Amino acid sequence: MELPILLVLPLFGALLLAVFGAWRRAGEINVAVSLATFVASALLTLRVIRSGPFTALGEQFFVDPFNVFLVALTAFVSFTTALFSRPYMRIEAEHGRVNARRLRLYHAMYQSFVFTMLLALCTNNLGILWVAMEGATLATVLLVSLYRTPASLEAAWKYFILCGVGIAQALFGTILLYLAAEKALGAGGVQALLWTHLDQVKSQLEPTVLGLAFVFLLVGYGTKAGLAPVHNWLPDAHAEGPTPISAVLSGLLLNVALYAIVRSKVLVEGALHNSLAGHLLMGFGLVSVVVGAFSLWRQKDIKRLFAYSSIEHMGLAAFAFGLGGPVANFAALLHMTVHSLTKSSIFFAAGHAAQKAGSQWIDQISGLLLRSPRLGWGLMLGSLAILGMPPFGVFASEFLILTTAMKQSPWATPILLSALGMAFAAIFLRVQGMVFGDSRLPRLPHPPALLPVFVHLALVLLLGLYIPPPLAEWYRLAARFIG
Repeated sequence: MELPILLVLPLFGALLLAVFGAWRRAGEINVAVSLATFVASALLTLRVIRSGPFTALGEQFFVDPFNVFLVALTAFVSFTTALFSRPYMRIEAEHGRVNARRLRLYHAMYQSFVFTMLLALCTNNLGILWVAMEGATLATVLLVSLYRTPASLEAAWKYFILCGVGIAQALFGTILLYLAAEKALGAGGVQALLWTHLDQVKSQLEPTVLGLAFVFLLVGYGTKAGLAPVHNWLPDAHAEGPTPISAVLSGLLLNVALYAIVRSKVLVEGALHNSLAGHLLMGFGLVSVVVGAFSLWRQKDIKRLFAYSSIEHMGLAAFAFGLGGPVANFAALLHMTVHSLTKSSIFFAAGHAAQKAGSQWIDQISGLLLRSPRLGWGLMLGSLAILGMPPFGVFASEFLILTTAMKQSPWATPILLSALGMAFAAIFLRVQGMVFGDSRLPRLPHPPALLPVFVHLALVLLLGLYIPPPLAEWYRLAARFIG
């Protein structure tokens, strides 16, 4: 029963908050539903660890170590973000940026977004996966435009149009995947789109059609994952939407889109018996790392700065999955974990910093350490963690990726090192001024909700120093399922 409960909880929460989302206790309801969802994900994870992968509901859903790891991560980050959003959105309401109707929309769409993410991760049907990703797009478009300013409406339309074009490419790729499966599975209707069925006969799939399908799937879902050069929606959506939505977009949506690409890659490599899919992923990943690193130098908005950092890090994870093999896959999974935890904590701190300054412009945020030491240290430690400073977990994952690249693709290592160095300099130069500069900031009407920031950073520090054996084995099993 763990899987139906996991999916029903956020759906029920969305319906409940569509009615009571403007109530003064709506934030607490949002937290309670998110906590219950996290508990359900933990029970589902324990079942997979004890009993192994399983299918459910007529094989329409499939859970294995790969996707249950992302399910647990998604549920945890959505819970901590709900904790952060309760006082944050209260301050936004006091500042007049949102009214009761928009608060209702925010809470209902937040739970709808969580539902679509969990549905995309748990489904065995690649058609339902596409539907869930489209549902996530529609939910987040409404969230990005929540403030109804000209800039937020422009960002929402840009997000909707670009991701709509991308998801259309993914739909065409899914149709081609179905055509490639007809030879092995026949005209089996929806059964021909079940990933477990396709995985069993992947060596019999039509290779030419499947290779073409992967190109469309990579471009389509790569748009959602923020891979360059189809990343242009991401900085605007992160900058103009509410900060809790920036956190879940960066920490959850990008992971789920990359998950869809990796699931497709497993099928393509089994059918083509070559490294075409891996080379394409490496290419897109490398371009994303370079574009993200160079773009960081031009940013004057704190949320846009870290949005481009997300492009860089998703490119690094995509590059690692493209390398393939047990170590690279392990490193990519670890990197997805630590990036989600670190980047969401940074957005939590950056959101409160912007509220203090009354602006997201970097040159108007200064002296955080003097006015709010916890907030200053949260932003500085989060920035050091995302830049790969030891002993944080990002350093461990990047070290594994770079050492694997030295062995398998030595030509790419200097490019990665140069891009990471540029990103380090660009972010550190800006963050140190915001944290250690002269204080010109007023006090917030409420103390900032920084518990999620330090919980995330503590977990990232732990993963850099010591990965508990059960968690390490979990990563190994997931890496083995990927291939």
